[in-house]
Amino acid sequence: MAYINRIGTALPPHDVHAAFLRFIPPALPEGKTRSVFERMAQRSGIAHRYSVLAQEGMVEASAARDGFYRRGAYPSTAARMRLYEQYAPALAEQAVHALGLQGQGQNITHLIVASCTGFVAPGLDQLLAARLGLRPDLQRVLIGFMGCSAAVPALRIAQSTVLADPAARVLVVNLELCTLHLQETDDLEIALSFMLFADGCTAALVSADEHGLALGDFRTALIPNTEDHITWHIGDQGFIMHLSSRVPAKITEALRGNTDFFLRGEGTQATDLWAVHGGGRTVLDAVQLGLALGEQALAPSRAILADHGNMSSATIMFVLAGMLKSARAGQRGLAMAFGPGMAAETFRFTVN
Repeated sequence: MAYINRIGTALPPHDVHAAFLRFIPPALPEGKTRSVFERMAQRSGIAHRYSVLAQEGMVEASAARDGFYRRGAYPSTAARMRLYEQYAPALAEQAVHALGLQGQGQNITHLIVASCTGFVAPGLDQLLAARLGLRPDLQRVLIGFMGCSAAVPALRIAQSTVLADPAARVLVVNLELCTLHLQETDDLEIALSFMLFADGCTAALVSADEHGLALGDFRTALIPNTEDHITWHIGDQGFIMHLSSRVPAKITEALRGNTDFFLRGEGTQATDLWAVHGGGRTVLDAVQLGLALGEQALAPSRAILADHGNMSSATIMFVLAGMLKSARAGQRGLAMAFGPGMAAETFRFTVN
């Protein structure tokens, strides 16, 4: 079997959630729209979100000091990608160091990097391998633009690699700098979607060593008639994210209609741990409703959402990192994340 032996996490230093909540409302129409934004902010379940940008990155156009986001002068995609290239490798390296693999870098045989918030060539995989001094015959895979669900296919590839070669030691990195893609808008739905997103990175070691989280079967399902519900396009001013308000209802509908598929023909009582990507409070509510879970089932996912926001593909790995520390041997878990498509990506795991 393949096991997630360890997970390291890393956050940039700047908590920008409060600054964002001050910065956005003046751009929205006065009256009901601003009131709805402020009410939804209070109900978001988010207290902190971290960014590679300092709080001063969001400033009024009349401010004396330049910021990355200035009203009427939001940065180009090229400017955002320069910051991605500047900050992404260092944050990824920080997450790998959190694994505690000092002196074992030459034992890493494969590197899988998932990231949908930036492009650069040589890629983040090559930049990170050089920073870490990994072996020259390292086999690399770069997964891009799969959004919040990308961690699951990355782990699936890692599992397949270990099953094909039990001597393989696979480093899986999920790196997202979502805050580089804030859009200037007076549209409430767009403003609310960017209230969720944050930066973060994880690094996981997957091998045949029999400790950690044993990876079970992986299952993917495309939810019909949802192709336009989660989209991610490259614009002149960053990547344009669209998150439809219809997403939660579709998740609930899909889970209710395919419970046997997602639960592998077992009842919810067969699962002790639920590692669900916290795409937002309403997404977690939708999963809880769709699977008829107890009130505390998604507490680990809600805690990560509150403390870190939605870090896209890295989020579910933060949840799993917490479970690695606190779960008991023998407990069974189900991991689930949703991405563009809409695709539901799931896998089972057992604490060893």
